[in-house]
Parts: sequence; C-alpha cells; structure tokens
Amino acid sequence: MMSVEEAQQRILALIQPLDTESTPLIEALGQTLNGEIRAPFNVPPMANSAMDGYALRHTDIAGASAGAPVTLQIVGLAAAGHPSTASVRPGTAVRIMTGAPVPPGADTVVPFEETDEMDQRARGVRSVDLQRISIRTGTSLGACVRPAGGDAPAGALIIARGTVLGPAHIGVIASLGLTKVPVIRRAVVAILATGDELREPGEPLGPGQIYNSNTYTTAAQVLACGATPRLLPIARDTMEDLKSKIQLGLDADLFITSAGVSTGEYDLVKDVLTSEGTMDFWRVRMRPGKPLAFGLLRRAGRPLPHLGLPGNPVSSMIAFDQFARPAILKLMGQEAEPQPTVKATLDEPVSNGDGRRFFARVIVTLQDGQYHARLTGSQDSNVLTSMASANGLLVLREDRQSVGAGEAVEVHLLQGGRGIRE
Repeated sequence: MMSVEEAQQRILALIQPLDTESTPLIEALGQTLNGEIRAPFNVPPMANSAMDGYALRHTDIAGASAGAPVTLQIVGLAAAGHPSTASVRPGTAVRIMTGAPVPPGADTVVPFEETDEMDQRARGVRSVDLQRISIRTGTSLGACVRPAGGDAPAGALIIARGTVLGPAHIGVIASLGLTKVPVIRRAVVAILATGDELREPGEPLGPGQIYNSNTYTTAAQVLACGATPRLLPIARDTMEDLKSKIQLGLDADLFITSAGVSTGEYDLVKDVLTSEGTMDFWRVRMRPGKPLAFGLLRRAGRPLPHLGLPGNPVSSMIAFDQFARPAILKLMGQEAEPQPTVKATLDEPVSNGDGRRFFARVIVTLQDGQYHARLTGSQDSNVLTSMASANGLLVLREDRQSVGAGEAVEVHLLQGGRGIRE
C-alpha cells in the first residue's frame, strides 16, 4: 500500500487545468481568472464627494471656526448622477450629496454638520430653499473629496491572472463596466454509485436494500469545491451494466465511482477499469478509506481520470477530501489549501494499531478558552451520522499507535469548525 502523500502526488501528476471560457460576471464567482483585469479608465472616473455637505474653495474658509464662521452663497445642488450646472467661484458653495461629482472650481467638501444648516432647518427653512450657509470649520484642503482614479488609475492592474474570484472581485470588475471575464471553466464531475442493494431516495426499499447516499454526499462535496456534479443512474453488479453506465459520463472532466474497489466477488470496478482503461493503484495506507482505485478511462482524445472511492460512506467522504478535492481544484486552476487546524486537548484515549493513517471523527468544543476534542462515537466507516456530527478530524499518523486522554493534539477543522461552542 502507498502512503496518502504518494497517492495524492500520483493523482495530481495526471491532472491538468481545463480550458478557458468567457463567463458572465455573476456566474464567475469562485472561478480562476485566466487573464489580467486592468482599469480601462480612472476609477472613480471623476472626483466626487465622500459626504453630504458643501463643495467650496478651501481658500474661502481658511481660518473659519465656530466662533468666526464664514458665510458663503449657495449657487447650486449636486447629487449622485446629477452634476451641478453651476461652478464654484469665490464666496460661493454648492450643496452636494455623497457620491456626486465635485463641481468645477471646488476643491474641498465640508460636511453639513460643520455648518449652520441644522440651525436654519430648526427655524423652518427647508434645505432646498437655503440661500446662504455659514461654515464653522477651516478643514484641510481636499477634505471629503475622493479624487478621480483614487480607487484605480487608468491602466492599473486590478486583478492578476490566477486569482480565484470572490464577491469583492466581482464588484470591482462590474465597476469597470465588464460583463464577462476569462476564467478556467468549472470541472464537470460524473458520479456513479454501484451495487445491487442500492435504491434512489423516494423509491420503496425491498429486502436487503438501502438508499443511495454516496452519490448525494459526493455531489455535495463536488459543489463545495465549486465544480458541477453530474449524477448518473446506479450501476448494478454486472460488468455489462457497469460498462454501459460508465459510457454515460465519459465526456466529464473527472469520473468518480463509489464501491466496487475492494477484493470481494462483486467488487467489479477494478476489473472494469482495467478493461476500459488503465489502473494506477487501488489501495492507500489510511483508515477509513484503504480501498481506493485510481486510473484512466479510455475515450476519444485525452483519457479521463477516474477515482474509485470506497463504498462505506465515511470512507468515501474522507477519501474524497484527501484525493478528489485536490484533483478537482487543480482542474479549475486552483490549489487545495491545507485545512485549518487547532491544538486541542483530547478528552479520551484514541488508539491506532494497524499502521495506517487514522482519521478520527471528533467534536471540538471550547472550555475556558481552550479547545477540547472528543470522539463522535463509533468510528466504524459505515456510520455516516458520526461524520455529520463531527466538526473536526484528528489525524493519527502511521507511526503513532495511540494518544492518551489529556494530550495535546492537532485537529483539522471541518467546514471551518462549524458548531464550536462552550
């Protein structure tokens, strides 16, 4: 059996990033930019006000204070999208709203709180009827003015190639007037569950049958990677049916099967993979998740990477996270970042006696400001509820047989450590 790291390297060595597509802006969230975004013009394109107030000449209010205010004539109004038609000349001001273009002649904005506007309103003068305004501060030159190009000057590099686009990137690109962006397209992942015992949710169960949960768990994990899952019909335990179902997903970018990779009489995936392509390896030194097949399926053009996950649901989930997730992210031009970890005090002993890397499901809590970890219960690989209740994985490496209660351990947080509480 090979190590987790060797299996990861063997898989990633056969994965290449996908091609580029021009994607509508709102659909590009989470995708990798495959080109540069530069500002085609100044952002913002004109100087504008950062506050509601009065646009004026700084020289007119030099030395102004609450005890010695300066009174100016109001000659116009500027609002966002509605520039003032009046210019600011000596002794005048334009009432201005946040985001409005600073009118010609003005170089400073004084917030209305630093004027007598509220006093005039208290006397019954409406803001639209104000004729003169007293300025009670000698604020600095350029105060409350956002300069043209202050966010980004024309020609500046805004977003570099290889950036994974987040909400702020989407907003910035929209501010440049762009509607589409060049990104590495989302990976399409074909998902195929195998087994005569499986039925789809909603169907009645017969004797010895169970519902197909692996397809839906795997599809959710694919979605969490930002890729597109393609759910295929369940393959029955015959070579013919398995081959026909595989044909349905050969145009995907990655093919994932669950079950059929152990050593039993009905574990056919390895046999089919050998007949329909090539198999690189089929066992990894980890628990849960030892039976794991990887190879290439034949098709026209470039072969299709295939990952055969174990049938037990917890094994399948952990194997996906260790091997499928990095592969999917590489397809989309991204790199799998290490899971966030915390140091926690173990509340009970954990043993690992078979020389494999053990991924133990734990619940992480905070007690007096310190992290603690305890097992979710049974660590059998068929107990999916124990994975649902876990918010962390304690990883015992191959050379460590046990950890005692009270020892400090590193725990990989699941979903950012959701549900950690006192």
